[in-house]
Amino acid sequence: MLQLQVIRQNPDEVRKKLAVKYFPEPGLVDEIIRLDDERKRLQLDFDNNQAKVNSTSKEIGGLMAKGQKDEAEARKAEVASLKATLGPISSQLADVEKLLNDTLVRLPNLPSDLVPAGKTPAENVVVREGGTKPSLYAGAVPHWDLTTKYDLIDFELGNKITGSGFPVYKKRGAKLQRALIQYFLDFNTDAGYEEFQPPLMVNEASAFGTGQLPDKEGQMYHATEDNFYLIPTSEVPLTNIYRDVIVKEQDLPIRMTAYTPCFRREAGSYGKDVRGLNRLHQFDKVELVQLVNPAVSYEVLDQMVSHVERLLASLGLPYRILRLCGGDMSFTSALTYDFEVYSAAQERWLEVSSVSNFESYQTNRMKARFKDSAGKTQFLHSLNGSSLALPRIMACLLENNQSEAGITLPSVLEKYYGGNKIA
Repeated sequence: MLQLQVIRQNPDEVRKKLAVKYFPEPGLVDEIIRLDDERKRLQLDFDNNQAKVNSTSKEIGGLMAKGQKDEAEARKAEVASLKATLGPISSQLADVEKLLNDTLVRLPNLPSDLVPAGKTPAENVVVREGGTKPSLYAGAVPHWDLTTKYDLIDFELGNKITGSGFPVYKKRGAKLQRALIQYFLDFNTDAGYEEFQPPLMVNEASAFGTGQLPDKEGQMYHATEDNFYLIPTSEVPLTNIYRDVIVKEQDLPIRMTAYTPCFRREAGSYGKDVRGLNRLHQFDKVELVQLVNPAVSYEVLDQMVSHVERLLASLGLPYRILRLCGGDMSFTSALTYDFEVYSAAQERWLEVSSVSNFESYQTNRMKARFKDSAGKTQFLHSLNGSSLALPRIMACLLENNQSEAGITLPSVLEKYYGGNKIA
């Protein structure tokens, strides 16, 4: 959530930055300022009347002591009249404060000055590429055929048990999935991230804290009886560990990693672009989250991007890094880098990670703060990144490393998988 003082201090700059994200309701900025003015007026009226109640009440005892009963009774009537105004003003104030807050959360995060102009994914900027696209043999096939050929994943069985988008990993496919998860976690913990195993469901306050509510209700599975939400990413429970917490500056940065299944209702349309592992309702992902001093958050963002890049390079996959344009960014992000790997069998790039700086947008919602060396309490900056989402990584590992003799796995997975060949 944007800080109200930022909007009030420079509304023109806020409108300008909202335009970079192609936000369709710039008039909300003026509405927020109007509601805040109304809130201030009501608060002043309440405070003035309460002050009059207090001062007049003090006079009553003195008047009674002097025997000035009529004057004291008049003051009592004045106090009663003033008190009668406090309830309605307080009720109006509560209504305006709620409306102000509800309007504030409708504004997305403001984009960083580093965000390129553009409205569509075609206008994202390629920062750099790495690795080499493989040349496949004549009989090469996409991963959905490979997983059937080597009995790794059963998509139809998942459809039977649950529905489309819920695959069943089998035998060596399950083992490879587990190997990837363990390798990713070890890679992250070796770099100083602390591992967590958070809940897979969160309450409404947690979903609000990281910005899933009220923006993405339709994208999450909702357990209505208990009002819990299945997590779309472990970013949600990890970041909320520090909701309503004030940490010491010397304890920063806070670096967390976790493996969890992720659940998303909006899995896209049917067709080749979402076939097989390309887009799922349930998938596995290893996540990175950092909470940092605002002064270093963009330096930390670059470090996280480099970390994910090294992980992808270790898998031998061809990749590229894109800086997202304003129109393609998420509601909550100030700056996002997407990682894509090249699928040689499908002849297309597939997104496998997003690394983002949210600045204080999430931490303002969560009241996640730190106390600096001067004793001042400030909002932390939050960042997160996929390290990595597994489905498309597995798809590209299978497709790019296939040959007539089978599938050769990267050497870094050998100790986790117990070999380097699927044949």
